[in-house]
Amino acid sequence: MTALSYLMRLINLINRLMGNIFMWLAVTIVLVCFWVVVERYVFSTTRLWMQDLYPWMNGVMFTAVAGYALYRNDHVRVDIFYRPASTLRKAWLDLLGVCIFLMPFAWVVWTYCFNFVQRSIGLMEASSNPGGMPGLWFLKSFILVFAVVIGLQGIAMAIRSILIIAGREDLVPADYRYNYDTENA
Repeated sequence: MTALSYLMRLINLINRLMGNIFMWLAVTIVLVCFWVVVERYVFSTTRLWMQDLYPWMNGVMFTAVAGYALYRNDHVRVDIFYRPASTLRKAWLDLLGVCIFLMPFAWVVWTYCFNFVQRSIGLMEASSNPGGMPGLWFLKSFILVFAVVIGLQGIAMAIRSILIIAGREDLVPADYRYNYDTENA
C-alpha cells in the first residue's frame, strides 16, 4: 500500500508541475492577443504567424493542464450525488468513474490520435495559412500529452480510492483527501 501511495504522490507531483508551468501560458496568450489587436488597429498591419500563435498556445495550455484540473477536482461532476456522499462512497464512485469512463476515454484519445499525430510530425506540418506558424505538428502532439496526463491522474485517483476503501486514508496526502476538496471548494 505504501508503494501505491508513493506512485500516487509522484503522479500528483508531475501534474502539479505541468499545471504550474503551463498555466503561465495564459498570460502570454493575453499579451500576444493584445499585441495582434494593437498591430491591426493602431499600425494597420498584421503578422499571420502571430494570429496562429495565441490560439495554438491556448490549445497547448488546456491540453497540458487537464491532469492538473483533475488533481484539483476542477472538472465537471454530477454533484447532486457526489457532494453529500460519504468519503467511502466518493472513493467507490471515483474508482468506478475512472475505470468505466476516464481510462477508456484516455485510451480512445491515444489510440485514435496516435497515427494522426505521428503523420503530422512526419510531415513537419505547419499552418495552412500563408505566412502562418510553422510547427503545427508540435501543437497536435499535445493531444497525446492530454491523453497521458489525464490517464496518469486517473491512476492517481484510482489509487486514492483503493487506499480509502482499504482503510488507509493515512497514506493519502492531506491536500488530496476528499474532506479537503469539500472544505476548500
